[in-house]
Amino acid sequence: ISHGKEIKVFTGNSNPKLANQICNQLFKNLGDCTCAHFADGECSISVHEPVRGADVFIVQSTCKPVNDNLMELLVMIDAMREHQQAEHRASAGRITAVVPFFGYARQDRKAKSRDPISAKLVANLITAAGADRVLTMDLHAAQIQGFFDIPVDNLFGAPLFAKHYIDIYGRENDDIMVVSPD
Repeated sequence: ISHGKEIKVFTGNSNPKLANQICNQLFKNLGDCTCAHFADGECSISVHEPVRGADVFIVQSTCKPVNDNLMELLVMIDAMREHQQAEHRASAGRITAVVPFFGYARQDRKAKSRDPISAKLVANLITAAGADRVLTMDLHAAQIQGFFDIPVDNLFGAPLFAKHYIDIYGRENDDIMVVSPD
């Protein structure tokens, strides 16, 4: 259900192909924005279409290069967010960060003294940037959802994989084994 008058999907540089596939399923065009980098490596986000009041979804994994992709996500969220002091900003109605791979998720606890809980820091950064909701997949640990002060939807891929292999090989096939490295 759309929060605003319309749904708009944008992407950074981490997963443009996935964002385009999502847009194809929604019969929508991908939002018009540019994610560039200055010579010193800083990211520069330019939104080339109005998003005022729209339900904005930003598809951006925090996969390798993790820090670059995370920073792109944060700056994109900020670019879409309404700021009272700057009325020329985009003013999206609601911003959902779609993060298929949540970087820093393995740092969800203190393994030894003086270790940071970096997953909580990333959750705080996404919230502080202005996201209203996070949609992610297969978090490393369910407790990460509790690190956010905004709603989190953690989707699971296992049911899709199970259905796919059952459709191909049948439910009672004893010759099939699924192995995961983690």
